[in-house]
Amino acid sequence: MAQATGLRLPHASSAKRADRMLAVLRSVNSRGSVALAELASELSVSAATLRRDLADMEDQGLLIRTHGGARPQAVHDEVPVHLRDLEAREAKHRIAIRAAELIPTGPYAVALSGGTTTAEIAKALSRRTQLTIVTNALTIALELASRPTSKVILTGGVVRSTSFEAVGVLAENTFKAVNVGTAILGVDGISVAGGATTHDEVEARTNHAMVEHAQRVMVVTDGSKVGRVTLARMAEPSQIDLLITDTTADPDELQRLRDAGITVHQVEPRR
Repeated sequence: MAQATGLRLPHASSAKRADRMLAVLRSVNSRGSVALAELASELSVSAATLRRDLADMEDQGLLIRTHGGARPQAVHDEVPVHLRDLEAREAKHRIAIRAAELIPTGPYAVALSGGTTTAEIAKALSRRTQLTIVTNALTIALELASRPTSKVILTGGVVRSTSFEAVGVLAENTFKAVNVGTAILGVDGISVAGGATTHDEVEARTNHAMVEHAQRVMVVTDGSKVGRVTLARMAEPSQIDLLITDTTADPDELQRLRDAGITVHQVEPRR
């Protein structure tokens, strides 16, 4: 992801380390204070390696190191965006290509929510001309601003540290002030029971404003989130036109979504 001078986005240096850090984060958040020796044994890594991971995670505000272990910074289910980046990477890349193919050529306006899948879509659209991209995601705005082939409109708002999305009244007012051809939503869950959902209620309200001012709504997510319901609803099933996911998604839930009137596109996560 492109970075502006002076803006340091936290990250994991490899897919293997990202997986390990995700496992640590989930263990600490679900169990509370956890001993270093216990984590090292569960993950089959040395204590020295795990100490480095914990130090970096504390620097990134993900947890708090204790004498001989770690405890949660804040207990929540949402994985920070810089660690989500390496999850289901190939599936997200293929979903992004399909999503970009479904955006009409010529002058057109697209709204993009935050998330690692929508960030991949931004990359896929970055060489297109005559596009206007409206987004509340700092990472997406930076990606597109480094390749100025399109007009980029970045909302105001309060930036969430886990997703780098601007949310709240300022962001909502921006989305309410524009009309877009397609709104593309990254989600933490999609189902007939819950619609398109996310972990944060303020983020959901902001993205709902995006949905209400779009001619078409496209949800993009890897298969692990199909059938999942999280805290806050961004869109009712009746507001969603398209779902792009991969072939690992629950086929029964996909059929329920089709029966609700949603067109489903599936991609193979690997060649």
